[in-house]
Amino acid sequence: MQIYLARNNQQAGPYTLEQLNQMLASQQVLLTDLAWHQGMTEWKALGELTQGKLVYQPKGYIAPTPFPEQSPAQNSSSNKIHVESKAAQNNELASISTRILAKIIDLLLWLPAAAIPSFFLKPEQVSQLSEIQQKMQSTETSTQAVQLQQQLFTLIPAEAWQAMFIYIIIMLGIQAFMLAKSGQSIGKKLTKIKIVDAESGEKVSLMRAFTLRSFIFIILNLLFMPFITIIDHVVAMSEKRQTLHDKLAKTKVVKQ
Repeated sequence: MQIYLARNNQQAGPYTLEQLNQMLASQQVLLTDLAWHQGMTEWKALGELTQGKLVYQPKGYIAPTPFPEQSPAQNSSSNKIHVESKAAQNNELASISTRILAKIIDLLLWLPAAAIPSFFLKPEQVSQLSEIQQKMQSTETSTQAVQLQQQLFTLIPAEAWQAMFIYIIIMLGIQAFMLAKSGQSIGKKLTKIKIVDAESGEKVSLMRAFTLRSFIFIILNLLFMPFITIIDHVVAMSEKRQTLHDKLAKTKVVKQ
């Protein structure tokens, strides 16, 4: 019997009945997952097929005769090893140090955006910019700081702002494409880790991987740097190693 499973519009299989029951017993498969095999007219929840039990015993099913050179116990053990090794491969969590390294690489890729204005400034404008920055460091009132910031912004040509905007859009597009394709940002690709669903271990949608996990936290980090970054990674010290943005998107980061 060849059994197919589905969760979150992701299909897997086929599995034998023995493999299915092993995965049910170890809770790698949930009773809410959908299942289909030959003889069924439609997909049904596993819980409906098993009547709420963690074992599926279809009526009239006769287990196949094992190969002569392998006993049933050995065959069951082999299947169990195969299923568990596959699950272990998919669920091996990435280390905190590797995740931090991937984050640093991703952050470094945004630095060129800050350097772009220097290519559009004339020598006298560069001097004025340095003077404004020095005044901002020594200013004592918020009103003066706001005025200096306005002077700094007006000093940067419109072409520089346009170039910065184009660079940011291109970077966001590249990150979104990579996350949709493999669940990896550039930093995660280089460090060989990826984002998966916290429960199933399957690839997640672009909405969860990019919009919830990345884009929202990019904005929060810009507004509340470095507090959000610190809190985010302190939370990741838990057993599941989920950061705040992991919990928000219901994801985890595993080794590739």
